[in-house]
Amino acid sequence: MIIALSALRISQQVFPTYSHPKSPHRFTLPQLTASVLLMFHLRLSYRDMEEWLLASDGVVKALGLKEVPDHTTLYRAYRRFRVKDLERLNRELLKEAGLEPEEGIVVDTTGFQPTQASVHYLARSGRRYEHFIKGGYAVGIDSQLILGVVSGRGPGADSVHLATLRTKAAVYGAEQGWMLLADRGFDGRFVGRGDLIPPIRRGGKLQRPDRVARAELVAAAILDGYYGQRWKVETVNSVIKRKFGDGIRSRKLNHRQREVYVKALVYNIHR
Repeated sequence: MIIALSALRISQQVFPTYSHPKSPHRFTLPQLTASVLLMFHLRLSYRDMEEWLLASDGVVKALGLKEVPDHTTLYRAYRRFRVKDLERLNRELLKEAGLEPEEGIVVDTTGFQPTQASVHYLARSGRRYEHFIKGGYAVGIDSQLILGVVSGRGPGADSVHLATLRTKAAVYGAEQGWMLLADRGFDGRFVGRGDLIPPIRRGGKLQRPDRVARAELVAAAILDGYYGQRWKVETVNSVIKRKFGDGIRSRKLNHRQREVYVKALVYNIHR
C-alpha cells in the first residue's frame, strides 16, 4: 500500500491528469503510472498485474481506480514512458525525501539478462545472448539512494558512462565539494581531479605524475576505510536484482534500456 501511494503521489507531481482533453478519462496518467511501477515492484507480468489488482480492493481504492485497467492498457502506459519522464519522477521522489547534500557519491554498473527465460530453458534450447543490458547507478553514501542513472548495452567499458553519471549526481553533491568513488573499470579520460578511482597499471607500472598521485590518494582512502564505502553501490545493485529481478522483460531495445531507469525508481520508492 505504501509503495502504491508513494508512486501515485510523485506521479501526480509530474504528469497531467489526462493525456488529452478528449481521451476516454477512464484512468488518469498518475493512476496508470503508479500501477506500472507497482507491477515492477511486485515482479508481475502485465496479465498477472491485472489479476492482482482485481483481487486487491484496498490498493484499487487507494489509487482511486473506478475499474481495473487491463493488461494492454498497462503495457501502453509503460510504452508511453520516456527516459526524461522517469528522471523527473526520480527527482521528485528525491526532493520529497529531503536529501542532505552528499559528501561522497559512488558509481558502478551492473548487467541485466536480456530475457526472463530460465537458465535450464536456455541450455536446452541452445540459445545464447552475446549482449546484455547494462545499467549504471550513482548512489549517495549517506542516503544510499540512486541519484543518477545511465543505460546501455554490454559488454563494454564503464568509463564512457562516468561523465554522464557525474553530471547527474553533481546536483546532489555538497557545495563545498564532494568525492566520487568507483572501481578501476571507470579509469579513463573522464576521471576528474580528486576522484577516488584506482588507475589501471598499463604495462605494469604508473608513469604520469597525475596517475601516480591518484594511486596514492586511493591508497590513503583505503587505509582510512573511506574507499570501502564503495560497497554501498554494490549492495544497491544486489538489492535491485534480488528484489526486482535480474532479467529484462521488454523486447524492443529502447524499452529494454528504459527498464534500467524503472528499476532504479522502484528501488528508491522501496527504499
